[in-house]
Amino acid sequence: MDEPLIRDVSDTARWMAVYRARESEREDAVFRDPFARALAGERGERIAAALTFGDDNAWSFIARTYLFDRFVTRLVKHGADVVVNLAAGLDTRPYRMELPASLRWVEVDLPDILDYKEEILGDAKPVCQLERVRLDLTNEDGRRGLFADLGRHAKHVVVISEGLVIYLMPDAVGALARDLAGPASIQHWALDMASPGLIEMMKQSVGSAVNAAGAPFLFAPTAGPPFFSAHGWRPLEVRSLIKAAAKIGRLPLAMRMFAMLPESDGEQGAKPWSAVCLLARS
Repeated sequence: MDEPLIRDVSDTARWMAVYRARESEREDAVFRDPFARALAGERGERIAAALTFGDDNAWSFIARTYLFDRFVTRLVKHGADVVVNLAAGLDTRPYRMELPASLRWVEVDLPDILDYKEEILGDAKPVCQLERVRLDLTNEDGRRGLFADLGRHAKHVVVISEGLVIYLMPDAVGALARDLAGPASIQHWALDMASPGLIEMMKQSVGSAVNAAGAPFLFAPTAGPPFFSAHGWRPLEVRSLIKAAAKIGRLPLAMRMFAMLPESDGEQGAKPWSAVCLLARS
């Protein structure tokens, strides 16, 4: 049998790195990731070439990265002393962003993807204090222990999880939210989420590829960001990807009229919608 195009969820990180690389190579890039091309590798390029969904929606990937960067920059400027990146994958923010040397940055992910990243990055030096924790986040006891330890040694922890919750069942997202809400010092959580309508569109475009990898799209709560209100978190800011893409000049011309619609932080229903949400402890 031929090997699946996407073998597991880690391959989606290689795929997304292709679009960070392309953005970084633009003269007007909104961020620069000098490691993205190497991290994507031949496999990432092959996935991008095979799945035209990526080219059609690259604007959303760039807007998502841009928004996470903005939230991290602002929260660190306002006193966050620890950033925890759940399912960090091939993210290189500790290397490419302007961050204080005193900042503690903790990446959490499966051993294979972190081993691969370390191999590719080689002797590259992070700008802050970087740690890597090899942990399967479905291990509830393991993650609770990690969150408790991080909480004891920090004053203001910011959690980011880019491209994670979409692959989890709603009950699992709720459990993760409650575990993060345990330590008092974990004060903010930035995550991306999609509407049921968008998930259905994504399933039609790339659903078979991600299903074959055992990473189907699962989380798209009807309630939208208020889903988290029952699990210890309240939506503080909700920034839609379409508006962000329009702001930075990446939204296709044919879609710009949709960026003029009012921002929404509630139920999204059947309309295609995605956003980066900043949550605060309830």
